[in-house]
Amino acid sequence: MNVLQGLLLGLIQGLTEFLPISSTAHLTLAGKWMGVVSAEHPEHWTAFIAVIQLGTMAAVLIYFARDVLDISLTFLDENVFRRMRFKDQSHVSRLGWYVILGSLPVATFGLVFKKVIEGSLTKSLIVISASLIVFGILLGVSELVARFSKNIKRISWLDALVVGFAQVMALVPGASRSGTTITAGLFMGMTRETAARFSFLLSIPAVMASGLLEFRESLGFMGSQDFLVLASATLMSAVSGYLTIAFLLRFLRRHSTNVFVVYRVVLGGALLWMVLRHGVV
Repeated sequence: MNVLQGLLLGLIQGLTEFLPISSTAHLTLAGKWMGVVSAEHPEHWTAFIAVIQLGTMAAVLIYFARDVLDISLTFLDENVFRRMRFKDQSHVSRLGWYVILGSLPVATFGLVFKKVIEGSLTKSLIVISASLIVFGILLGVSELVARFSKNIKRISWLDALVVGFAQVMALVPGASRSGTTITAGLFMGMTRETAARFSFLLSIPAVMASGLLEFRESLGFMGSQDFLVLASATLMSAVSGYLTIAFLLRFLRRHSTNVFVVYRVVLGGALLWMVLRHGVV
């Protein structure tokens, strides 16, 4: 992989990480088209994706810097210094607990099924196309039944747990982390913007942990050129990711996610047709 390819993949990562259309699906499609996904070493591709996600994670931390700082300081104040009972804590401190609670499922499943996630099965276009369609339809259903009544202050521990388990489904390529978590948020009655904001906050621990873990493991098979490519891709994903967050939050204040539902089903259907008709894998 060269720097130009890395920049293009970083751009794709940043544009698709926060839209509910699956960054993994788009990156893997682009990677297969470029010929940079190794069938012999699929774990190298998994590591590349996980590491450049640190760029989009930086975008989340920068965009939500005030929220992250407020949650962190309030959480420490009310739990460590003042040791308040949970029911007496402010919604800001409780939000910190909800992020922790919602991160536990994906951390557990991610570690248990690490080898499967890194394997060739998760690079299969059949798996990706099926996920795009199935989870796209679920997103459409959530739009139909959603009450849109909960803002960020009304999120409960049950909401956090349900969205947390939905984040586990994002381990399936094509599902989309933002897609599954926003879908769960809508099913739980959140407004679209609230579901997206909580989705982004919830992604911080999981993406940061997986990205740093994969980066450490990738040190064993990367050369100096690989580091340059990885750095370029990560920086590009951070810049494009920041712009995508700003766009999506504005978009969801006035529009539904139906355009993404249609896009997912059409893309998934086209991929499935290619696989079944032409044997593309």
